Amino acid sequence: MFPIIPANSVTAASGNDEGIFGYGYPGPTAKTNLVSNAGVVSSDVAGVGTTRRDLAACEYGGDKGIFGYGYDDIGDTYTSVTNLVSNTGVVASDTAGVGQLRHILGACSYGEDKGIFGYGNMGAYYSITNLVSNAGVVSADVTGVGTARSAPGACEYGGDKGIFGYGAAASYYSMTNLVSNAGVVASDTTGVGTARYRMGACSYGGDKGIFGYGYDDSNSYTSVTNLVSNAGVVASDVAGVGTARRDLAATQYGGDKGIFGFGNGGSNTAVTNLVSNAGVVASDTAGVGTAGNALAACSFN
Repeated sequence: MFPIIPANSVTAASGNDEGIFGYGYPGPTAKTNLVSNAGVVSSDVAGVGTTRRDLAACEYGGDKGIFGYGYDDIGDTYTSVTNLVSNTGVVASDTAGVGQLRHILGACSYGEDKGIFGYGNMGAYYSITNLVSNAGVVSADVTGVGTARSAPGACEYGGDKGIFGYGAAASYYSMTNLVSNAGVVASDTTGVGTARYRMGACSYGGDKGIFGYGYDDSNSYTSVTNLVSNAGVVASDVAGVGTARRDLAATQYGGDKGIFGFGNGGSNTAVTNLVSNAGVVASDTAGVGTAGNALAACSFN
């Protein structure tokens, strides 16, 4: 007998089973490290595309990913170039950039199969966003909403919505901006927890999110985390676990779990910290691959 599927039921997109860390510094580099569905990080994979740091990445199309924007030290240029990631984790060559050149921005998925890049800096702070279609096509700039800033974290929540949070400009911030399932960014929501920037963020548990680590307003590295409910409500600080650091990245894996990886806490590291499907962060796992920072990460498959 076939199972009865309720009317109007939604089948969740599959693209959270594996992850990929990519690009960053030192170098800069274009190398990547794949994350298995058990949270195991692979050794370095030779890079593809423009070497750069301080870029962002997110899922799109239900099972694929995209790296975008950043700063190329070798060419001494900001860029808006993007690189698509297939559902087998293969990174494509450069796609010509769209929108405002910038770095230290955030990105997350929304609408179950689309993505959004937002905020950032190129001599000025921005709140502009660029939507990513379910075919990986990046849109022209969308007028910014909320406080212009750099280095926010961003992740999916609620199954089909997103959130940008924290960051810095004239000062360090803890405010957040919700993203609807149509990619519309809301005005600032009063911040919760330690103001900081250059942290990582990812979804977990199928419909929740987590911000973690970063550099705080007392000019210290931190490992504090803040959970995001399936309604987009950010919780107060949870005591940090693992190596305090900034300029790390995070991604979902295994369908409902997350991983923070790499970063700098006074020196570069490749250490990772797994996040359970209940949002509990594990102690350090010995790093695999070249230690580095200012990279990006997303899920695929």
